[in-house]
Amino acid sequence: MDKILVLHGPNLNLLGTREPEIYGRTTLADINGMIAARAKEAGIAADFLQSNHEGVLVDALQDAPKKGYAFVILNAAAFTHYSVAIRDAIAAIATPVIEVHLSNIHQREEFRHHSVISPVVMGQIAGFGADSYMAALEVVIRRLAEAKA
Repeated sequence: MDKILVLHGPNLNLLGTREPEIYGRTTLADINGMIAARAKEAGIAADFLQSNHEGVLVDALQDAPKKGYAFVILNAAAFTHYSVAIRDAIAAIATPVIEVHLSNIHQREEFRHHSVISPVVMGQIAGFGADSYMAALEVVIRRLAEAKA
């Protein structure tokens, strides 16, 4: 069975209560549940990790190939805009990474417009709330099916 890793960065543990006018009322548990259910339908195992600590996310990215993950879906949150360490961890692995954001980072504060990780990920999906994650998962499902065809 194929498996994926879903990584959530800093402050995403506060979803549902943190700035609901920007991030909505959907909790991180809700998002993980939606991903797990759809992944199971597609015959894919999904593991989840949220951390407020940059090094934990770097370690998880570095370990992804060793643990056999076919894809990583990553919401690096604030680390998106300045973490060269996360960028370099993504660049160092062969496992494809899809960058997701709940909000449209390009419609927000100027400092959020730039992603240091975008040049080394497969693609970026932003602005659709929890559906950003679900869209990324659909890409994963399609790519895994294509690889088996």
